[in-house]
Amino acid sequence: MSAPTTSRAGVGNPPDGAADPGESSRRARRVREVADGVARLVESARRDGHGGRAPDGAARPDGSRHGGAGSPGDGAGVTVRLVTPVEHEAVADLLEAAYGFEYTISESYRDVLRDVASRAAEHDVWVAVDDDTGALLGTVATPPPGRHISPLALDGELDFRLLGVAPAARGRGIGTTLTRHVLDVARAQGAQRVVMNSGPQMTRAHRLYEALGFRRLPERETRVIEGEGGGRLHAYGLDLPPVEAPAPQSP
Repeated sequence: MSAPTTSRAGVGNPPDGAADPGESSRRARRVREVADGVARLVESARRDGHGGRAPDGAARPDGSRHGGAGSPGDGAGVTVRLVTPVEHEAVADLLEAAYGFEYTISESYRDVLRDVASRAAEHDVWVAVDDDTGALLGTVATPPPGRHISPLALDGELDFRLLGVAPAARGRGIGTTLTRHVLDVARAQGAQRVVMNSGPQMTRAHRLYEALGFRRLPERETRVIEGEGGGRLHAYGLDLPPVEAPAPQSP
């Protein structure tokens, strides 16, 4: 995807088919700025755990997000923030319960689900927390800027893994809230697309992703599931609008 061509008074447009060096430079600078910005936000959240209340739906200074008031089922009354070390075991329990609630999971995959500490050391593990009770409702993991968390992602893409919702929290829109948070992280990093894998049996998750605009990427469904049943992991992607270059300032 390319950014739209802009023009300024006194500066001619490049010939048809030619890139505007100034526009390319501004776009590249903007991408670097947003990547640096999200890195600072995440580092702040990692130090502080979570921050103070922000306006409904707005990102906080530490990178967390408050869901705001609303009706049950739309993610209301929920904050998304980075996990703290003391929560690693609870998040491991949540993931095991979430995936084991509907699916049969192998011992090797159970080990992956429960290894929250290693994941949090390399990537960003987010948790959805009930504003009133402090209960952990769900979790998802994203990579830091410039890295990937799965073999699926290509350059310019942000991938995410291990989105899980506590069985008792189903029906509150937690999965949607976490996925939208992933999209916010991707935009802040200047990603052009968000991608993820999902098991063929996870039809509830497929409906959630498709409702948010994700589409299957069958040409990239090459990973075979180990163990009984086999099959290929589904691949999904959602294209994001290109990062807009800042408007030129008047002389």
